Amino acid sequence: MEVWPGRAFPLGATYDGAGTNFALFSEVAEKIELCLFDQNGVEERIALDEVDAFSWHAYVPHTGPGQRYGYRVDGPYAPEHGIRCNPHKLLLDPYARAIEGEVRWNPACYAYNLGDEASRNDEDSAPYVYRSIVQHPHFDWAGDRHPDTPLHETVIYEAHVKGMTRFHPDVPEELRGTYGGLGHPAVIQHLKSLGVTAIELMPVHQFVHDQRLVQMGLRNYWGYNTIGFFAPHNEYASSGPRGEQVNEFKWMVRAFHEAGIEVILDVVYNHTAEGNHLGPTLCFRGIDNRAYYRLVGDAPQYYYDTTGTGNSLNVRHPHTLQLILDSLRYWVTEMHVDGFRFDLAAALAREFH
Repeated sequence: MEVWPGRAFPLGATYDGAGTNFALFSEVAEKIELCLFDQNGVEERIALDEVDAFSWHAYVPHTGPGQRYGYRVDGPYAPEHGIRCNPHKLLLDPYARAIEGEVRWNPACYAYNLGDEASRNDEDSAPYVYRSIVQHPHFDWAGDRHPDTPLHETVIYEAHVKGMTRFHPDVPEELRGTYGGLGHPAVIQHLKSLGVTAIELMPVHQFVHDQRLVQMGLRNYWGYNTIGFFAPHNEYASSGPRGEQVNEFKWMVRAFHEAGIEVILDVVYNHTAEGNHLGPTLCFRGIDNRAYYRLVGDAPQYYYDTTGTGNSLNVRHPHTLQLILDSLRYWVTEMHVDGFRFDLAAALAREFH
């Protein structure tokens, strides 16, 4: 496969019409492989030999929208020092605009052997975890504009994407529980009749169904367990999981704006779905654990937890702060949302005490 050096920025997968630039940040990696998957799940690995300012990058011609990909990060595996690289774990791109699949819980999802947290598990996690998806940036917004309702006139309606329309009799059955269903005229008419000027959506960033819940036959209904800060949750799409969910979300926003209704997102930047030191390795932990997470100073194998979820994002690290700001900027400029409600906002600025 033809591979060019590419660019260090922007981070993530950027399609330009002829190919895709891939860029991933890691301060601790010694080797990173870009993993491309075909429609049959066959994996092809490309070593990222170019590194600038800790951004590992490559440009792959003739690779575009719908391409499934992930990363393998090789480097020290030293939990006692807060480093947890393991090339046997397929990792999500933290900047993935679309994510396919869900976690099929298996011991391979963990970087250690269950029952022995000091060990390293070398089983391949690829058969059991998500795929990042290259996304086409184009969408016909048809002149979409933010309603910009004055704050003193704002009436906010909090809603759950699935719950709002799951049993709505006036929404077509195939659209119920989806972005397409939420943007349906029947829903918009109902909101308008109430005098609503803004809809606040409970978490729509890609989230994980925790293993404990799955083992109990349950699901993470509320979604406060993010794994992808740029990707709309794929299960809320009626149109498909390989980038279609992005356009469906944009269509929903456009429909709300046409009705003069703003879209506000409930966002969870205080922690991720990877949990504490006994959690799975799905993304951030395997890329650069010390950069992304707050660790206990004299025992960095453990996570500083101000959220009650097992970990807290290390917002004091400049790259992690950049990730959050880039995510917010993306949802405003590319997805056209109007505002945010920050879950556990105090945790983002909390100092050690």
